[in-house]
Amino acid sequence: MARIWAKVILYGSGFYPKIQAEENIIPNKSYMFIANHTSMVDIMLMLVTVKNPFVFVGKKELVKIPLFGFFYKRAVIMVDRDSVKSRQQVYERAQKRINQKLSICIFPEGKVPDDESILLDEFKTGAFNLAVDHHLPIVPMIFPDNKKRFSYTFFSGSPGKLRVKILRFMDTSNKVHHDRKNIRDEAREIMYKELVQFETEK
Repeated sequence: MARIWAKVILYGSGFYPKIQAEENIIPNKSYMFIANHTSMVDIMLMLVTVKNPFVFVGKKELVKIPLFGFFYKRAVIMVDRDSVKSRQQVYERAQKRINQKLSICIFPEGKVPDDESILLDEFKTGAFNLAVDHHLPIVPMIFPDNKKRFSYTFFSGSPGKLRVKILRFMDTSNKVHHDRKNIRDEAREIMYKELVQFETEK
């Protein structure tokens, strides 16, 4: 239902995804999907791009948005980022989903950067904790057009192409919890370089 809604919204708004993959996602396999976060369209684009069953981990405030919130709360493990208890509960709920052979999607920046000049904000460790602890392959993805097409600034943007690039997966099978910050930093560096490359191609 959420995937159908996402396609209707994207194509109905004049957006059309163009997906490029350096490595193919295997059906019925669990992954940790991560991407840069610049727009409300990010969620819909992820639903259109990834065919494997997955759940988001996202902030609970978005559930208040009319219509969007209806679908959002059905596809998301919601977190109150100001509550330590809420973050712990999210980790436990995500673990249950992983045990059910589902994938997880987290935008590791945690929020859309307030400063428009920030290409990719610092990453939180939550996605990488889960990926390492459950030996999930990490799938870095970049959405280079979403801010330009549909930013959080009112009366901005335009219809057009929404490019997606699925980068080489990051193997966590031999990693331990102590490695999570190094993997986080490596993932951010890979994604940042790709985003810079897209910026220079404008």
